[in-house]
Amino acid sequence: MTATLSIDALHALVAGALTRHGASQAQADAVARTVTAAERDGAASHGIFRVPGYVASLVSGKVTGDAVPTLTYPAPAVVSVDAGLGFAPLALETGIPALVQVARETGVAALTIRNCFHFAALWPEVEAVAAEGLVGLAATAATPMVAPAGARVPFFGTNPLAFAFPRPNGPPLVFDQAAAAMARGEIMLAAEAGEQVPEQVGIDAEGQPSTDPAAILGGAQLPFGGYKGSSIALMVELLAGAVAGDLFSPEAGRADNRDGGPPRGGEFLLALDIARFGHGEGWRARSEAFLDALSALDGVRLPGARRHANRATALAQGVSPDPNRLKTLRTLAGAD
Repeated sequence: MTATLSIDALHALVAGALTRHGASQAQADAVARTVTAAERDGAASHGIFRVPGYVASLVSGKVTGDAVPTLTYPAPAVVSVDAGLGFAPLALETGIPALVQVARETGVAALTIRNCFHFAALWPEVEAVAAEGLVGLAATAATPMVAPAGARVPFFGTNPLAFAFPRPNGPPLVFDQAAAAMARGEIMLAAEAGEQVPEQVGIDAEGQPSTDPAAILGGAQLPFGGYKGSSIALMVELLAGAVAGDLFSPEAGRADNRDGGPPRGGEFLLALDIARFGHGEGWRARSEAFLDALSALDGVRLPGARRHANRATALAQGVSPDPNRLKTLRTLAGAD
C-alpha cells in the first residue's frame, strides 16, 4: 500500500535517519531539504532512493557528519566554500547567498565548492539563484562512470550541467542534464525494477553495447551525442576539478571507499545579473516573448515544466514515495 506523507513529515524522516547515524542537525536538515525537493518534484532518482547512500557514508566515516562550511572571498567576483568534508547541500546554502550578493554588485560572480560530497540533482542550486532574479549555471563531476567518445572504459563522471533563467511571472526556466546519455540514477532504478534501458546508453564490461542496466553499471555509460557529450563532460571536469580546486573524476574514484555513498569532489556555480549588462529592463519582455513563442510550438515543453507541475500537486496533496524505499527510510530513521 502506498503511503502519502506531507513534505514536512518526509523531511523529518530524512533528517532523522541522518542525525541517527552521525550527522549534525544543520547537515541533516540541508540534505533533507534537497531530498524532499526531489521527491516533491517527481525526481525519484535523487529522492529518498539516495538516503541509504548518505547514511552509508556517515557510518563508514568518509563524510564528516558535523562539518561546518567556511566561506571566503579569494577575489572580488569569486566566492569559495570549503565544505570541510561534509555534504554539499549545507555548503551550497552557505555559499549561494554570498554568490547572489556579489553578482548583484559586480554583474558576474562565481562560487566554488570544494571538499564536499555531492549526491543530489543540480537544479536546486541554480533554481535558488534564479529565484533571486539571476541567471545560474552549475557543474559537478563524480567518479569514473562514462567512457569518453572512442574509449571503452569509464573515465568521466556523468558530469551534469544545470542552467536556470529567471522569469518574472512564474518559476524560472531550469534544465539539469548529465553529459551521459542517461543519468546514472535512472539506470540504477531500471536495474532495481528489472527493466531494460534504451540503446546507446552504455556498454558492458567487455565494451559491447548493452541495454541491460546491470551490465552497464558493471561496464561504462556513454556520453550523449558521442563526442559532443564527451566534450561537455570534459568541460565539467575542468570546471569542477581545476577551477573549483578539487578532484577530477579519476582521482575521486581512486580516493573513494565504495561505501555506496557520494564521492568527494567540487562544484562550480556561475551567477549573472542581466540588469548589470547595460541592456535596460527590455530583456525581460523580449525573453518572455521568445519563451512564449517557443512553448507555443506543437510538441514543445519547456524544461522544468513537468517538475513544477509535480511540485504543485505535491504541495497540495503530499508525496507518495516508493513503498519499499519508504520502509527502508523509516528503518534508518528508527521510526518503525
